[in-house]
Amino acid sequence: MKKKLTAILAIVLVLGVVATSCPAEAPAPEVGKQAPDLQLNTPGGQSIALSELKGTPVLLNFWATWCGPCRHEMPFLQQIYDERPEETLVLLTINIQESSSQVVQFMQSEGFSFTVLLDSNGNVAQRYNIHGIPTTFFIDKDGVIQEIKIGAFQSKADIETILNRLD
Repeated sequence: MKKKLTAILAIVLVLGVVATSCPAEAPAPEVGKQAPDLQLNTPGGQSIALSELKGTPVLLNFWATWCGPCRHEMPFLQQIYDERPEETLVLLTINIQESSSQVVQFMQSEGFSFTVLLDSNGNVAQRYNIHGIPTTFFIDKDGVIQEIKIGAFQSKADIETILNRLD
Protein backbone atom coordinates (compact mmCIF):
# COMPACT_ATOMS: atom_id res chain seq x y z
CA MET A 1 0.00 0.00 0.00
CA LYS A 2 2.86 2.34 0.89
CA LYS A 3 4.53 1.73 -2.53
CA LYS A 4 1.23 2.45 -4.28
CA LEU A 5 0.76 5.70 -2.36
CA THR A 6 4.36 6.73 -3.09
CA ALA A 7 3.85 6.03 -6.80
CA ILE A 8 0.61 8.06 -6.88
CA LEU A 9 2.27 10.97 -5.09
CA ALA A 10 5.20 10.84 -7.53
CA ILE A 11 2.80 10.98 -10.48
CA VAL A 12 0.88 13.90 -8.97
CA LEU A 13 4.14 15.73 -8.32
CA VAL A 14 5.35 15.19 -11.92
CA LEU A 15 2.00 16.34 -13.33
CA GLY A 16 2.11 19.42 -11.13
CA VAL A 17 5.60 20.32 -12.34
CA VAL A 18 4.65 19.75 -15.98
CA ALA A 19 1.47 21.81 -15.64
CA THR A 20 3.23 24.76 -14.05
CA SER A 21 6.23 24.68 -16.39
CA CYS A 22 4.23 24.72 -19.64
CA PRO A 23 3.95 28.23 -21.02
CA ALA A 24 0.48 29.70 -20.84
CA GLU A 25 -1.27 29.84 -24.17
CA ALA A 26 -1.50 33.36 -25.56
CA PRO A 27 -4.98 34.80 -25.36
CA ALA A 28 -7.01 34.69 -28.55
CA PRO A 29 -7.10 37.97 -30.46
CA GLU A 30 -10.24 39.99 -29.79
CA VAL A 31 -11.85 43.26 -30.75
CA GLY A 32 -10.42 46.17 -28.81
CA LYS A 33 -7.08 44.46 -28.17
CA GLN A 34 -3.73 44.83 -29.89
CA ALA A 35 -3.34 42.49 -32.87
CA PRO A 36 -0.64 39.87 -32.24
CA ASP A 37 2.48 40.67 -34.21
CA LEU A 38 3.40 38.38 -37.06
CA GLN A 39 6.22 38.13 -39.52
CA LEU A 40 5.77 36.06 -42.65
CA ASN A 41 7.20 35.92 -46.15
CA THR A 42 5.56 36.45 -49.50
CA PRO A 43 6.03 33.69 -52.10
CA GLY A 44 8.82 35.90 -53.50
CA GLY A 45 10.65 35.85 -50.17
CA GLN A 46 9.86 39.40 -48.95
CA SER A 47 9.42 39.47 -45.17
CA ILE A 48 6.52 41.52 -43.81
CA ALA A 49 5.87 42.18 -40.13
CA LEU A 50 2.55 43.53 -38.89
CA SER A 51 4.36 45.73 -36.35
CA GLU A 52 6.05 47.60 -39.23
CA LEU A 53 2.67 48.71 -40.57
CA LYS A 54 1.55 50.85 -37.62
CA GLY A 55 0.15 54.16 -38.78
CA THR A 56 -1.94 52.51 -41.54
CA PRO A 57 -5.10 50.41 -41.17
CA VAL A 58 -4.66 46.74 -42.12
CA LEU A 59 -7.13 44.25 -43.53
CA LEU A 60 -5.77 40.80 -42.62
CA ASN A 61 -7.48 37.87 -44.34
CA PHE A 62 -6.78 34.15 -43.68
CA TRP A 63 -7.55 31.76 -46.55
CA ALA A 64 -6.59 28.69 -48.60
CA THR A 65 -6.88 27.84 -52.31
CA TRP A 66 -9.16 24.85 -51.63
CA CYS A 67 -11.67 26.99 -49.69
CA GLY A 68 -14.74 27.79 -51.82
CA PRO A 69 -15.94 30.74 -49.70
CA CYS A 70 -12.39 32.16 -49.75
CA ARG A 71 -12.34 31.98 -53.52
CA HIS A 72 -15.78 33.62 -53.65
CA GLU A 73 -14.66 36.74 -51.76
CA MET A 74 -11.27 37.18 -53.43
CA PRO A 75 -12.53 39.31 -56.35
CA PHE A 76 -13.98 41.73 -53.76
CA LEU A 77 -10.63 41.87 -51.96
CA GLN A 78 -8.92 42.55 -55.30
CA GLN A 79 -11.32 45.44 -55.99
CA ILE A 80 -10.57 46.95 -52.57
CA TYR A 81 -6.83 46.49 -53.19
CA ASP A 82 -7.08 48.18 -56.60
CA GLU A 83 -9.11 51.14 -55.32
CA ARG A 84 -7.38 52.02 -52.04
CA PRO A 85 -3.80 53.28 -52.01
CA GLU A 86 -1.46 51.40 -49.69
CA GLU A 87 -0.97 54.60 -47.68
CA THR A 88 -4.64 54.39 -46.64
CA LEU A 89 -5.03 50.60 -46.28
CA VAL A 90 -2.66 47.66 -46.29
CA LEU A 91 -4.40 44.52 -47.52
CA LEU A 92 -2.60 41.34 -46.46
CA THR A 93 -3.87 37.85 -47.10
CA ILE A 94 -2.40 34.90 -45.25
CA ASN A 95 -2.48 31.55 -46.97
CA ILE A 96 -2.55 28.71 -44.47
CA GLN A 97 -0.32 25.66 -44.96
CA GLU A 98 -0.06 25.51 -48.74
CA SER A 99 3.07 25.53 -50.86
CA SER A 100 4.46 28.68 -52.38
CA SER A 101 4.16 27.24 -55.90
CA GLN A 102 0.51 26.30 -55.33
CA VAL A 103 -0.31 29.81 -54.10
CA VAL A 104 1.57 31.52 -56.93
CA GLN A 105 -0.15 29.34 -59.54
CA PHE A 106 -3.58 30.12 -58.03
CA MET A 107 -2.94 33.88 -57.83
CA GLN A 108 -1.69 34.01 -61.42
CA SER A 109 -4.52 31.89 -62.83
CA GLU A 110 -7.13 34.07 -61.10
CA GLY A 111 -5.39 37.38 -61.89
CA PHE A 112 -5.06 38.47 -58.25
CA SER A 113 -2.25 40.89 -57.35
CA PHE A 114 -2.79 41.68 -53.66
CA THR A 115 -0.15 40.66 -51.14
CA VAL A 116 -0.09 37.06 -49.97
CA LEU A 117 1.89 35.88 -46.97
CA LEU A 118 2.66 32.21 -46.44
CA ASP A 119 1.83 30.63 -43.07
CA SER A 120 3.47 27.36 -44.10
CA ASN A 121 3.32 25.68 -40.70
CA GLY A 122 0.04 27.25 -39.53
CA ASN A 123 1.60 28.91 -36.48
CA VAL A 124 0.18 32.36 -37.21
CA ALA A 125 -3.29 30.93 -37.88
CA GLN A 126 -3.03 29.15 -34.54
CA ARG A 127 -1.91 32.35 -32.78
CA TYR A 128 -4.89 34.15 -34.33
CA ASN A 129 -7.20 31.33 -33.20
CA ILE A 130 -8.40 30.58 -36.73
CA HIS A 131 -10.96 27.76 -36.69
CA GLY A 132 -12.71 28.52 -39.97
CA ILE A 133 -11.77 30.31 -43.14
CA PRO A 134 -12.04 32.82 -44.51
CA THR A 135 -11.51 34.94 -41.42
CA THR A 136 -10.73 38.63 -41.72
CA PHE A 137 -9.34 41.02 -39.11
CA PHE A 138 -9.77 44.77 -39.46
CA ILE A 139 -6.91 46.45 -37.62
CA ASP A 140 -6.77 50.21 -37.10
CA LYS A 141 -3.72 52.44 -37.60
CA ASP A 142 -2.71 51.88 -33.96
CA GLY A 143 -2.63 48.09 -34.36
CA VAL A 144 -5.89 47.48 -32.48
CA ILE A 145 -8.40 44.94 -33.81
CA GLN A 146 -11.62 46.79 -34.58
CA GLU A 147 -13.62 43.97 -36.13
CA ILE A 148 -13.34 40.26 -36.87
CA LYS A 149 -15.37 38.70 -39.69
CA ILE A 150 -15.64 34.92 -39.89
CA GLY A 151 -16.96 33.74 -43.25
CA ALA A 152 -16.93 35.14 -46.75
CA PHE A 153 -17.91 38.62 -47.79
CA GLN A 154 -20.81 38.63 -50.22
CA SER A 155 -19.86 41.91 -51.91
CA LYS A 156 -17.27 44.66 -52.05
CA ALA A 157 -19.83 46.88 -50.28
CA ASP A 158 -19.75 44.51 -47.27
CA ILE A 159 -16.01 45.12 -46.92
CA GLU A 160 -16.32 48.87 -47.49
CA THR A 161 -18.96 49.18 -44.77
CA ILE A 162 -16.48 47.89 -42.20
CA LEU A 163 -13.54 49.85 -43.65
CA ASN A 164 -15.51 53.09 -43.49
CA ARG A 165 -15.90 52.60 -39.74
CA LEU A 166 -12.09 52.45 -39.45
CA ASP A 167 -11.53 55.76 -41.22
